Amino acid sequence: MRRYAVGTFVCFSVITVLWSRPAACQSARQSDKSAKTTTDFARLIEKAELGDPIAQFQTGLAYETGTGTGQDYAEAARWYRKAADHGEPGAQNNLGGLYSRGFGVPQNDVLAAQWYLRAASEGYPAAENNIGFMFANGRGMDQNIPAAIAWYRKAAEQGYAAAENNLGFVYGGGRGVAIDLKEAVSWYLRAAKRGYAPAEYNLGLIFLNEGRIQDIDKALYWLGLAARHGFSAAANQLGIVYEHGQGVTEDHKIADQWYRMAVKQGSTEAQHNLELLHFSNP
Repeated sequence: MRRYAVGTFVCFSVITVLWSRPAACQSARQSDKSAKTTTDFARLIEKAELGDPIAQFQTGLAYETGTGTGQDYAEAARWYRKAADHGEPGAQNNLGGLYSRGFGVPQNDVLAAQWYLRAASEGYPAAENNIGFMFANGRGMDQNIPAAIAWYRKAAEQGYAAAENNLGFVYGGGRGVAIDLKEAVSWYLRAAKRGYAPAEYNLGLIFLNEGRIQDIDKALYWLGLAARHGFSAAANQLGIVYEHGQGVTEDHKIADQWYRMAVKQGSTEAQHNLELLHFSNP
């Protein structure tokens, strides 16, 4: 029987604030209206050119996402900078995201961290999470796990799901702290109850693999929920579970269904697993 990989826990930096994200991820001063059409965009950019920082932020967002206009990262960066210079934290965070990825600007982790920190210092939860991620991974600054945890906590206290998930990741893996599965589950649950798929997946892995709290029913529930929320790693993991009878009756038909779902969600690993499943069981 071929060996199979146990799913990897995931820790996230949420770089860009998109319009579909919850209100907690958005600036308190940000309008909830986006440029959905070219007409909307024309009105928006008119306001932006008059110096309205919220309109400048939204113009940058429209260019970054290609909403109401053609996608143009360089223009997104230009408008984010205008809004960021006016103190708009959403723009500061998103400009940091462009520098982190090198979209529209030269990739530069130092500048990314500087922009994240400016927004985080104003209590902007997405930026608090992002600067925590930079500290945790030593990107643009020296690695500092205690500082990462402190920033994750600030964002988590505002109900920011990605930061709650990242705290679960920290405590579950003992990254700069003693391993504490109870604390990890607590943070993952907070994020999962907000419908945050990476946390649902991480909960599934804990209940699948951690002997002290192993619970196959809970594992299947949370992995299934994450998979149905579009998280391909969860669907792939369920394929592995059923292919190899990991706490369940081995069932290649069900394994096939989960692998196929993961493939549709873009998983190349699931495609490989699906091919091996049918090669081994013609």
